[in-house]
Amino acid sequence: MNVKPATMFANKYRYLFIAILSVYTYLNTVLCEVYKYFNIEIEWYVAFGTIAIITLLVWESSRLIEPAFKKLFTKQKNKIKTLLLFFAAGSILTTIFTVGMVFFVSMVLHNYSFKQTIIPLKLNLIYAWLVNLLFHLLNAIKFYFTEYKTKWMEAEELKRITAQAELQLVKSQINPHFLFNNLNVLSALILKNNDEANKFIEEFSKVYRYILTNHDKELVDIKTELDFIKPYIFLLQKRFADGLEISVDVPDAYDKFYVIPASLQMLIENAIKHNIVSKSKPLHIDVHINGNNTIVISNNLQLRESVDNSTKIGLNNIIKRYWLVSGQNVEVKKDATAFTVALPLLTLN
Repeated sequence: MNVKPATMFANKYRYLFIAILSVYTYLNTVLCEVYKYFNIEIEWYVAFGTIAIITLLVWESSRLIEPAFKKLFTKQKNKIKTLLLFFAAGSILTTIFTVGMVFFVSMVLHNYSFKQTIIPLKLNLIYAWLVNLLFHLLNAIKFYFTEYKTKWMEAEELKRITAQAELQLVKSQINPHFLFNNLNVLSALILKNNDEANKFIEEFSKVYRYILTNHDKELVDIKTELDFIKPYIFLLQKRFADGLEISVDVPDAYDKFYVIPASLQMLIENAIKHNIVSKSKPLHIDVHINGNNTIVISNNLQLRESVDNSTKIGLNNIIKRYWLVSGQNVEVKKDATAFTVALPLLTLN
């Protein structure tokens, strides 16, 4: 999930805050006798107006340039660097506006000399820079608080989705239909061929061993996932025989990439669940790597007329878990002849 940029400068109460800060600052200058100490002759309403306008310009200049930094907030991984650039840009505009404001009030409205303008300029620049620093510190605090809150919510959502996916995975594997179908195959093999029955039991146990050891992990490497898929495919092919063809082509060079646990199994299961699988209309499932570091699972479309409990929980869970874990999207494509899902291959940072 991408982090949204801070939006403090667009706060609907900003003008009230600016007004309160301006009044507070002016009262402090009066109480500290700043105008008397620096021998500055200026009407009280002009002094207050100058402070208020400078405060407004400092805030509004940052608000106006904030949209230009939104793309940096989403693209730039170094958020501190982006916040510092935002602050620097605000400081430059603050300096320009303050200099222009002071010269206008001093030399245009009051016809003071350049020498008489220097001290008011210094004082107003110091104030403007401090206010700009204050605003950007508040902005940074809000930004990181929002980011923390977002990450916390993502973590909670990931826990919920993971728990739901684990439950769905276990249910899909140990539901009565799965057990009944595989036990039927096993009983037939025992009658015909004891060696093949032993092989079936061995592969059957591998499937459950994988579920028990990896169901609570966020990611598994491709090699581990493929080692699980092989016995799972063996069980399916014993059940469907010539009605199902599954090809897996993943070079060893991709063994160190990562995917969501059991994601390949769930996609293969979905393909079987939603399509006709028979000797006369075999279902072809292809698992391969494409050129942009994704693993693709595709099958020919021969949809059943009705599918029981078709809630797409499995596919939706994979999509949500990929987004929460890596911020990457799962690509799902469907046309008249094929259904394709492309899973990003992840690396550990």
